[in-house]
Amino acid sequence: MKNNEVLIIGGGLAGLTVAIHLSKLGLQVTVIEKNSYPKHKVCGEYISNEVLPYLNWLDLNIADLNPTNITNLEFSTASGKTIKSVLPLGGFGISRFSLDEYLYKKALENGCKIIHDNVENIVFENNQFIVTTTNNNSILKSEIVIGAFGKRSNVDQKMNRDFINKKSYWLAVKAHYSGDFPNDVVGLHNFKGGYCGVSKVENQAINICYLADYETFKKYKNIEEYQNSVVSENPHLRVIFEKSSLLFEKPLTISQISFEKKQAVENHILMIGDTAGLIHPLCGNGMAMAIHSAKIASELVHKYYTNEIKSRKELEEKYIHEWNLNFKKRLKTGRFLSSILQKPKLSAVLMRILIIFPFLLPIIIKKTHGKPIILKS
Repeated sequence: MKNNEVLIIGGGLAGLTVAIHLSKLGLQVTVIEKNSYPKHKVCGEYISNEVLPYLNWLDLNIADLNPTNITNLEFSTASGKTIKSVLPLGGFGISRFSLDEYLYKKALENGCKIIHDNVENIVFENNQFIVTTTNNNSILKSEIVIGAFGKRSNVDQKMNRDFINKKSYWLAVKAHYSGDFPNDVVGLHNFKGGYCGVSKVENQAINICYLADYETFKKYKNIEEYQNSVVSENPHLRVIFEKSSLLFEKPLTISQISFEKKQAVENHILMIGDTAGLIHPLCGNGMAMAIHSAKIASELVHKYYTNEIKSRKELEEKYIHEWNLNFKKRLKTGRFLSSILQKPKLSAVLMRILIIFPFLLPIIIKKTHGKPIILKS
C-alpha cells in the first residue's frame, strides 16, 4: 500500500510550489532547504504571465507582493542596435527575496514541514528513499522524492550527475539598483561574452542580472572593473549602470553554471525547475518553467498516490514525457539563440532580419514561452 508522504529536496521556487500543490491535495509534504528565508538569489526575477492561472489555483495572490507589470521587451546586440516588441503574454517582475518567503509562509500554512538542513546522502532501496541530513543527522523515509535543488548543488555532486563532471565556463552576477528604468520593460542586452537582463521588481528596485563568459571575466580584478570594461561596451547597459546606484552591499555571484542537458529523472528522483534543465537567461523564462514543472510533477505524483498511475516506472515515464513535451524545444531554442548571439557577425545578421521583419520577434519569444497554464479543478 502506497503511503501519502512526499519528500522535496530544495525549497526554492520550484520546490515550494510543488509543496504547496501537493499539500493542497492532502498529501503530507516535507521540504529540506539549507537556507533560511528571506534570501536574495541570482535570478532574472521576471515571470511570464503564463503561470498566473496556476498560481491563482494554488490560492497565491501575487498582487499582494506589488510586482511590476511588464508588457514590453527591449533587445539589443553588443553594438547597441536595438529592437523592441510587445510581449505576447506579458509578465511581472518580483524579487526572489519576496516571492520565496511568500511561498514559504504559504507552504507552512498548508501544513508542510520545512527542515533547514543539508542533504548528506540519498539511498533508494525496496521501493523507498532513505535521506540523511547533515547537521541534525535526521533520517527521512519516503516513497517519492522530488529534486528541486537548483542550478548546481552538492546533491548533484553526491549523485555524480553527468553535467556536474563537465567544466562550465559561465558565471552569473546579480544585484538590485535604484535608478530610472521603465516599470513595464524587460531589457535583454548582449555584450561580448555574455548577456544581461534588466527589469524592475517591487519597491522600484531595478534587477540587473547577467551571464558572463568566465574566460573573459577572469582577466579583470573585480566585478566593477569587468562591468566598466566589458558589459558597459553595450551603450544601453553603460547608460543604465551610469544612472543607477547599487542597493546591495555587493553583487551576488554564482559560478560553474551549466546549460548541459540534464535528466528529468535520475536515481528515481523526479527533477523539477533548474535541477531538470536550465534555459539560457536571454530567453527570460526560467522562473515560469520552474513553476510549470512543479505543476506537472504534482499532478503525476497525486495520480500515483490515488492509483491512477499504477507503478513507479509508469510515473517516471509519464513525467519524462511531459517534461520533454513542455520544455525540450524551449531549451533547444535557448541554446540556439545563445550560439547566434555569441557570434557578432551572426547576431548582426539576425538583427537586420528582425528590423526588416519585426513580426518575427514575437514568434521567437513564443518559442521560449508556453501557453497560459490552466489546471482543471
